Amino acid sequence: MNGFVYLKDVVTLELDREKCNGCRMCTIVCPHAVFAIENKRAVIVNRDLCMECGACEKNCPESAISVRSGVGCAAGIINGILRGTEPTCDCSGSGGSCC
Repeated sequence: MNGFVYLKDVVTLELDREKCNGCRMCTIVCPHAVFAIENKRAVIVNRDLCMECGACEKNCPESAISVRSGVGCAAGIINGILRGTEPTCDCSGSGGSCC
């Protein structure tokens, strides 16, 4: 991975290391090498590399990973660019811009 960072400190990715069984599935399915295994459990190497695709969450047998794919500030900014509108990420609760 070339280290392409989408936006700093906006990703919704979370990992509960206590639930992790060390199966390595997250390291296999993540297209941006966000995860590594240390001491037989997953760790997040760099959250900012996450593109919030959801592959890790969908493939984690222990539900140790959560990510809201297609939402949040990264998606809001990208959707705004594609639509030619202001970014709207809906994380303010009112549907307004918070990015």
